[in-house]
Amino acid sequence: MNLVFFGPPGCGKGTYASRVSVKLGIVQIATGDMFRAEVAAGSKLGNLADSYMKKGELVPNEVTIKMLKERIAKPDAKNGVILDGFPRTIEQMKALEKIMKIDLVIEFYLPEKMLIEKALARRICEKCGQVYNIADIRVGKIHLPPLLPKNKGICDKCGGRLIQRKDDNEKTIKDRINVYKKQSEPLLKYYKEKKLVKKIDFIGAPETMVPIIIKEIEKNVK
Repeated sequence: MNLVFFGPPGCGKGTYASRVSVKLGIVQIATGDMFRAEVAAGSKLGNLADSYMKKGELVPNEVTIKMLKERIAKPDAKNGVILDGFPRTIEQMKALEKIMKIDLVIEFYLPEKMLIEKALARRICEKCGQVYNIADIRVGKIHLPPLLPKNKGICDKCGGRLIQRKDDNEKTIKDRINVYKKQSEPLLKYYKEKKLVKKIDFIGAPETMVPIIIKEIEKNVK
């Protein structure tokens, strides 16, 4: 099965994609991770993408799609993929449709105030990119507990130092949310017309949410 995890920046879709992919035996593909892996491998496409990223420019769609096409051709993707944060635009969606069939789009929702609080509390390993969160958010029936490392400030996965990204500030986060809203509206409208969207409201920790997400996937993907 091929899934798209869709949601505003900072909502945690990457965390859920990584956990759900393991449960379903499919591969999580986040474009940022894919770029970094190709750059680290020194591939032709990786070097091309790196030339744009070093200049602070967006990697062109044709480069991203070629990279994605090569990635889904690898043996570990034979059972399917979860696309994390891609496509972002109608142009990307049209290109994606030419190389793979999407079975379901999971749309994650969290109120903007909580998104900002959650994003400001995000901490990332400077070595491996593993994501943690120090916020303990409680609003009504919603409880989003922190995702903490075993040792404060140290990544469980590789022992790297946890840092806050420079762009994880309130102004930048609000800008990212506004960009997401503008980009997502036509995409979601398109996928909803095809009856492919299942909206998921956050109510708790990954331990609570992952079974809910998997149940919805199994119910909607035949």
